[in-house]
Formats: sequence, structure tokens, C-alpha cells
Amino acid sequence: MAGWLLRRLGQIVPTLVILSFMVFGLQQLMPGDPAIILAGEERGDPVVLQQIREELRLDRPIWDQYLFWIGNVLQGDFGWSWRIRMPVSDLILEKLPVTAQLATMAFLIGVVIGVPAGILSATRRDTPTDWAANGVALFGISMPNFWLGIMMILLFSVELGWLPPSGYVPLWEDPVQSLATTIMPAFVLGTGVASVLMRHTRAAMLTALSQDYVRTARAKGLAEKVVVWKHALRNALIPVVTLGTIEFGRLLAGAVLTEQIFTIPGFGKLVVDAVFNRDYPVVQGVVLATALIFVLLSLVADLLYMAINPRLRQA
Repeated sequence: MAGWLLRRLGQIVPTLVILSFMVFGLQQLMPGDPAIILAGEERGDPVVLQQIREELRLDRPIWDQYLFWIGNVLQGDFGWSWRIRMPVSDLILEKLPVTAQLATMAFLIGVVIGVPAGILSATRRDTPTDWAANGVALFGISMPNFWLGIMMILLFSVELGWLPPSGYVPLWEDPVQSLATTIMPAFVLGTGVASVLMRHTRAAMLTALSQDYVRTARAKGLAEKVVVWKHALRNALIPVVTLGTIEFGRLLAGAVLTEQIFTIPGFGKLVVDAVFNRDYPVVQGVVLATALIFVLLSLVADLLYMAINPRLRQA
């Protein structure tokens, strides 16, 4: 177990290094000059532009800029935001809890709805229940988040006045108001997750229910609930866990449109503003943080595999 864990951790380093090469290199291909944007009204003054380029090391070769940046990153310094003039690490720590709260709520909604619906659909295959579940899932996958968000604002905020239409209140300041401001965007994101989880859970359960060990369990006279929940579900959960970690990582990466519609100050809004303003250090810091989140979630998924199926611990 310890050797496996060390090997998995050893794979994280080259993954992040390769990603840092790609992020830094591809970002240099973006059109526009950051110095001109940062100069503002003095963008026509060549002295000011040269001073900005020297201050930000934009006049250095790309490899020199990269080595300087990655050296600081290894020391925990992601640099300073060129536009906001504050440390990128502080921005990440400020926005991450917002997105983490929204992502967690959306993921829980998706799991609570999607997994049971997939199990029910698989155990009642080719019945009206199965058709209805598949129809709702298809609708949830096809429906754009921005449209559902606008419709929910019109209904629950404008017409009924039950929930605030936008904004965000930190959970530690006012839990009730925080839930009120995040429940709609969480539901918008959660419906898509629920639809995907439902379809994959149904497919995995149908595969598990057709296996020999399930037929053997039924032949022994075990109750159908025991066959489904104890035998079939345990093996069917492995691909669902894989998909679930990917979906949770995607939510943590920032739901750009949903955060924009509901004015949620999370990762999505941060990276969009940084791209439009050529704020390279913020983009690089957010992308690396997101990549690290995905890698760690992959590690968590492997640990969950072993918890679900003990035979994998000996692999």
C-alpha cells in the first residue's frame, strides 16, 4: 500500500511540470501586449511601456521568464496579479472556498438524484419508470445551464420572491443567507451532474446485474434487495466513482456561465476576468491549482476503489 501510494505521488510531479510548460508556453501565443493594457491612459508613452515590461520581465526570453516563474512557484509564490496588485495565492485562497461550497452542494444534489435514479432505472428496465428516468436525464444533459439559471431566477426570485437573484454571502458569516444565495446555482449545476451520473449508473448496474455472480446469488434464494444493493451495486460503483471525481473536479475548476449569471465570485469569474485583462500570473496560478485538484481527486478515486472492492488492495 505504501509503495503504491509513493508511486502515485511520484506521478503527480511530472504531470504538473508538463502542464506548467503547456500553460506558460501557450499563454505566450495569446494576442495583445499586457504592457499596453496595464499602462492604461499612458499606453502611448514608450518609456512607460518599457518600464512595465522590465518590471514584469516581459523583455526577457521566454525560457528565462519560465524559470523565474517556476522557481517562485516551487517556493509557494505564484506571483502578483498585474491588474489587482495582490498575491495570486491570496486570490486563489479567497475564491477557492466560494467555488468549493458551490461545487460541493451541486455534487451532493447530483449524487442524491442521479445514483438512486440510475439504480431504479436499471432494476426496472424497459418499464415506464425506466423510460421516464432516461427522458429526464436526456433533458438534463441537453438543457443549457444559462437558460435554466435564467428561468430559475425569473420563477423563484422575480415571480415568487423566495430567493435572492444573485450575489454571494460567505457560509461563515450567515449560513442561512449563504445557502439562499447558492441553492439555485448549485441546483443548476447539480442537474447536469445528476443526469450524467444517472446514465452511467444505469449502464454499470445493467452490466453488473447480467454477471454470473448475480445469477448465483439469486439462485441461492437471496432477496432481490440484497442482490442489488450488496452484490451488484458494489461492482457497479467503480466506474461511477471515476466519473464522480471527474465531475467534482470540473465543478471545482469553476462553472463560468453559472457564476456569471448568479454573480458568484468564484474560480470561473476570476479566470475569465484574468484572461480578458491578460493577467498571466492569475491564469497560470488558477490553472495549476485546478490541475493539482484533478490529480488529487484521481488519487482519492483510487483509494475509494480499494474501499469498495478489497480485492484491488492486492493488485
